[in-house]
Amino acid sequence: MIERPQPTEVASYYFTYINQVTGDDPIAESQLLFSKISEEKSLHRYAPEKWSIRQVLNHVTDTERAFAFRALWFARGFDTPLPSYDQNVAATGAEANHISWAAHVEEFRGVRLSTISLFRNMPPQAWMRSGIASGNPFTVRAVAYIIPGHVAHHISLLRERYL
Repeated sequence: MIERPQPTEVASYYFTYINQVTGDDPIAESQLLFSKISEEKSLHRYAPEKWSIRQVLNHVTDTERAFAFRALWFARGFDTPLPSYDQNVAATGAEANHISWAAHVEEFRGVRLSTISLFRNMPPQAWMRSGIASGNPFTVRAVAYIIPGHVAHHISLLRERYL
């Protein structure tokens, strides 16, 4: 078990996600939730200008990839700051509604397994290495909490607004 990050390890905004991480497994919870969503339902938007469920899952998957890369970059000792990640640019470029729901679910599962493997094999000294992304400081440990917290955040929004 990796200790929770301290407020000095990441910008306060990211505690929105870090604080979502509890003893529960947001990944197991997501698999159960995703299995209940049909191909047709996955195109649902709760309002005209909002993302569809497919776009939400694509966003979660893409964001996990981006943050896993940040963790890898910092853990391996690179010191060059990383650029911002614009979720709206990524969402537009993905064209997620043209990909089947089943493919999105499988892609998320594969990305998640890769992220878990990255953190399982993280050298002990790497957890407190840090770097800058989007103009904000991050430790590897903070990123390890942000990722599942981001998943939990969106699962909550899917339940509240979409399902």
